[in-house]
Parts: sequence; structure tokens; C-alpha cells
Amino acid sequence: MTTTIILTEEQAEERLDKLLPSLLPSHSRSYFQYLFEQQAVSLNQLPIKKRTKGKAGDQLTVKLLPLPEITLAPQDIPLDILYEDQHLIAINKPRGMVVHPAPGHHNNTFVNALLHHCSTLPGSEDNRPGIVHRLDKDTSGVLLAAKTTQTHQRLIEAFSNRQIKKEYLAVTTAAPKVDLIDQPIGRHPIKRKQMTIREDGRPAQTYCTVLELTPPLFLVLLKPITGRTHQLRVHLQAIGVPILGDTLYGSKNINNNYNIHQQLLHAHRLQFSHPITKEPLDIQAPVPPDISRFFQKISCKN
Repeated sequence: MTTTIILTEEQAEERLDKLLPSLLPSHSRSYFQYLFEQQAVSLNQLPIKKRTKGKAGDQLTVKLLPLPEITLAPQDIPLDILYEDQHLIAINKPRGMVVHPAPGHHNNTFVNALLHHCSTLPGSEDNRPGIVHRLDKDTSGVLLAAKTTQTHQRLIEAFSNRQIKKEYLAVTTAAPKVDLIDQPIGRHPIKRKQMTIREDGRPAQTYCTVLELTPPLFLVLLKPITGRTHQLRVHLQAIGVPILGDTLYGSKNINNNYNIHQQLLHAHRLQFSHPITKEPLDIQAPVPPDISRFFQKISCKN
């Protein structure tokens, strides 16, 4: 299938790899990255690179190619294991690791590492074997996975029923002036990859506490009650407290000043009852150096 678009003045001088997801919102940005790699995007009948900008009246042609099937392959990738038994595993996910394969990220994911580490995993039919929740690529910290079908089902239910307490640490460029952020979140009406505060969005609540002050930076403890997409990043942006390094919701100028372009957000702690044994578990991931280097001491509250 081929789609042809005549660029308007409003669309001129905008990078086409950023424009296409808003023009064809049923497809992801990573899908269009794949199309550029396959030379399936043309401007005035000439294949172009993803950073190309068009002019008003240019003819943009997009061949909507089928995606190649994703093959889940075990890979010997080291895992920083925080807890493991025959039912589940918890790791300290490094910043930059993708959780599961998707277009544009077929390999070197947590799932690839997990398949190498475990003999069998539940849920392999959807390319997410063992996965019960996820962290953004640039968020580090505690990540759980299930090793059996029963554990998989129970952990998903526990997350859905808010029976798992989550704590995050973030380096922010201002200090929160509220203890509770209670604002609904929904899909951004124009920027498809972003979420935003919307009156018709889904309810979302986040508790926040300042732990350390080294102005102009602050270490903030975040306790999300709900689990909306990009919740912490959107909530902090909404109160004028962006996360340092966040390229989607943060301050470009401040990020450039510190030369940091990965959000300094860390999933520090998960507390829950073991889905099988009912034993109380308190799993914590150490504060990473890219956060701790900004502060003389770290005093995470229990």
C-alpha cells in the first residue's frame, strides 16, 4: 500500500521522520524509522533520509511495507539480579535497555537476556515472555518478570489492582511545591508519542517528596498510585518540575547545559507479597552513579 501526501506550508521545514507519525497516527514512529531504512519514503519520487525537510507543495510518498516477523532469540546479556527464585526474577535494569523486542529494537532487550537465563517463560505468544510490567528505555531500576504461568497471571493482577507499591527517584530541575499530584492523563492530541494532562484523561495520582537539595537540582522521591503511561514524567512537567535529561518532557536548554539526554529517573523500590508464597518482598535497586553524583548524600526514606 502506498500513501501520497502533498505538504502544506505548515508542514514545510519540519523533519519528515517527526512529521509522518502525526500524519499517519495509526503507525508508530519506530515503524517509520524502519521505512526510512528500507528507502520506502520518497520526496518528489526520490528516496530520502529521515532528517530530510520538505517544502510546501512537495509530494511525499510512503510505501507502507509489512514489518518483518520478530524472532525471539536468547542472548547472553549480563543481568544484575536483585532477587530470584523458581517463580520470579527481579533485576536492576540499566538505563538504555529496552524491555521487549519491537520494531526498531529486535535484539539486546531484557526479553532476549531473560530467554537465555531461563529455560522456559510464559507469554511468549506476544513477544513479551515473562513480562508483567515495563520501564521506559531510559529509566533504570527494579524490573520484575515471571518464570511460570501462574506467577505471570498473579503479578499482572497485582499490578492491575495496585497491590504493588512502587517508589522512584528522579533528579529534577526545580522543587515540587505539592505533596500530591492528582491530574488525569491522556494521549496528546497532536504529538502522538506524548501523553499530557487532559480533563477527559484517566485518573492519575503521584505522591512526591524532596529528599536532597543541591540547587539548582533536586532529588525527588515519587510514589505513583496509578500506573499511566509516562505518568511521572507528565506529572512533573505539569507542575513545572521537569526531570533532568528527559528529551520528551524536559527542558532542552537545561539538558544541553548538563549534557544529559537520558532521563534521570530510577525505579528504586518495589514492595509486594510474593504471588505464590505470600512472603513480603522489598526489592530495592541501588541508586545509579548518574544520579548520585549530583548529591553529597542520598537518604532514601523507607
